[in-house]
Amino acid sequence: MSVLAGVRAAIIDLDGTMLDTIPDFHVAINSMRAELDLQPISQDQIALMVGKGSENLIRSVLGLDWDTARVEAHFDAAMDAYQRHYLSINGNYSALYPDVIEGLTAMKAQGLRLACVTNKPISFTTPLLKLKGLDGFFDVVYGGDSLPRKKPDPLPLQTVCADFGLAPAQVVAIGDSSNDAQAARAAGCPVLTVPYGYNHGEAIHKTDSDGIVATLLEASSLIRSQN
Repeated sequence: MSVLAGVRAAIIDLDGTMLDTIPDFHVAINSMRAELDLQPISQDQIALMVGKGSENLIRSVLGLDWDTARVEAHFDAAMDAYQRHYLSINGNYSALYPDVIEGLTAMKAQGLRLACVTNKPISFTTPLLKLKGLDGFFDVVYGGDSLPRKKPDPLPLQTVCADFGLAPAQVVAIGDSSNDAQAARAAGCPVLTVPYGYNHGEAIHKTDSDGIVATLLEASSLIRSQN
């Protein structure tokens, strides 16, 4: 996989790549729905909606019950309730995927600079990384509201490349979804995908990437083998 030759940094997604956060979403979303007198929904339903930012998520959740006009009429109240509930339980129900800490440790040991780029709001992201012992690995962290545009737009990845003073070809993106792959392709970064995340219900094998890695530890080994 010569596309990884010369890689000096990695941009790593959060939800579905480092952490299984669907249980957190499940608690927060159903608490919000209860305030609006809506019935609870399942984790499987939520997994199909995660990954494109909070605004998209809440509109999709409300759209299960309401038409567009009613969704927009209740959107602000729903978003406020969701954020309040999410912040109160953030990280309490989520879990690290296998070999995340080991993979990040191995990447740092080989001298890679690391960034976390997620579509999760930065106010959720920063405390979650700290709670799970991940915050010390990353030189740069961008949430979905840190910049004017979020993934699949290439801007967050381009911004990290500029922060690190590296060409996009030297910065690999690692994620679980088409959002990550599309952003990487548009930015000119190589991209690896993991098979265990959410990806909007689509098989990861359909996503245009430079390879599927079982874990972040496998990703680190693959990068090392090409450098």
